[in-house]
Amino acid sequence: MSEITEGHTVKGYDVDLAGLRLGLLEMGGLVLDQVQRAVNALASGDEALARSVLTREEEVNAYDVRIDEDSITLIARRQPMGSDLRAIISIARAVSDLERIGDEAKKIAHAVVRGDGKRSTRPSPQLARDARHMARFALEMLRDGLDAFDRMDATAAVEVVRRDLELNAEFQAALRRLLTQVMEDPRRLPAMLDAVAVLKSLERVGDHAKNIARYVLYLVEGRDVRHEDTAVLIAEGARKSAQS
Repeated sequence: MSEITEGHTVKGYDVDLAGLRLGLLEMGGLVLDQVQRAVNALASGDEALARSVLTREEEVNAYDVRIDEDSITLIARRQPMGSDLRAIISIARAVSDLERIGDEAKKIAHAVVRGDGKRSTRPSPQLARDARHMARFALEMLRDGLDAFDRMDATAAVEVVRRDLELNAEFQAALRRLLTQVMEDPRRLPAMLDAVAVLKSLERVGDHAKNIARYVLYLVEGRDVRHEDTAVLIAEGARKSAQS
C-alpha cells in the first residue's frame, strides 16, 4: 500500500469511527431526555408527556439498529485490530445499554398510561419525590459515563462505577419507605407494587450507566471488567489516582 493510499485509508477509518461516536452521543442525549420526560410525566400525571415517551421509543430503536449495522460494516471493511477494534466493540456495547435505558423509560411511561389505554392513578407525593431524586442521580451517572466515554477518561469512569453503590442505597431506602406505608395501610399494596417497578427501572438506569463506565476501562486499559467486583475497581482507581 502506498503512503498516500495508506493515509487516505486511515483518515477514512477515523471519519467512520467518529461517526459511530457521534451516533452514540446523540443516542445518549435522546435517552437522557426520554428518562427525564418519563419521570416528569409520572410526577405530574401528564398523560400527553408519557405518550410522547412511548412514541419516541421508535427513535431510540432506530439509533440502536443503525449504529449496530454501521459497526458491523466498519469491522468488515477496515478489519481493525487492537485499540481500534476495542473502540468499535465498546461503542456497540454502550449502544445496547442505551437501548435498554430507553426500555426503562418506556416502562415508567406505561406507569402513567397503561398498555390498555387506561390512565394510572396519580403517584403518592413520596413516590414522586423518590422518583425525581433517583432519576436525578441516575441521569447524572449516565451523563458522566457518556462524557468519560467521549474523553476516554478512566478516572471519571471509576467514579461513575462508585456512584452506583450510592444509587443502590437510595433505592433500598425508598423501598423501606414504601414498605412502611403498606404496613400502615395494607390497601396500599397494589400501588406499592407499581411504585417498586418504577424505582427499579431507575435503579437499572444506574446499572446501565455503570456498564458504560466499565466499557471505558475496557477501551482505555484493554481489560474486560464487566464481571469484576465493583469494590475492586474502586480500590484500583483510587490507587492509580494516588500514584499519578
